[in-house]
Amino acid sequence: MRKTTIFRTFTMMYFDDYRTFPKAKLDSRLLWEFDLARVDYTSMRNVIVQRVIERGWPDDWYFILNQYGIDGVKSAIIELPYLNDKDMNFVSHQFEIPLTAMKCYEKKRSTTSHWTS
Repeated sequence: MRKTTIFRTFTMMYFDDYRTFPKAKLDSRLLWEFDLARVDYTSMRNVIVQRVIERGWPDDWYFILNQYGIDGVKSAIIELPYLNDKDMNFVSHQFEIPLTAMKCYEKKRSTTSHWTS
């Protein structure tokens, strides 16, 4: 007799505990060219999310997740024009976003690369 096992898949995001860090602050070095006291966090969402993906520490991740929510961060990720391969795959996995849904992935696929034969 054959035993059938049903596995339930559950992906846990690395920063699932972000709500326990409501006072997390954004490191001013990520946006060194801006005065953080005057930054409009709503209109600068994509810039801030991209900088945190590329160079952020856990506190920076907690800040953007508390500031924009998971859906806000996801929509910013989808709209980003550029991410390197490592960062693109990391956020794709952590936020369960298909690579093909990301603007940076489509842009990378559409560029021709030289010397590939």
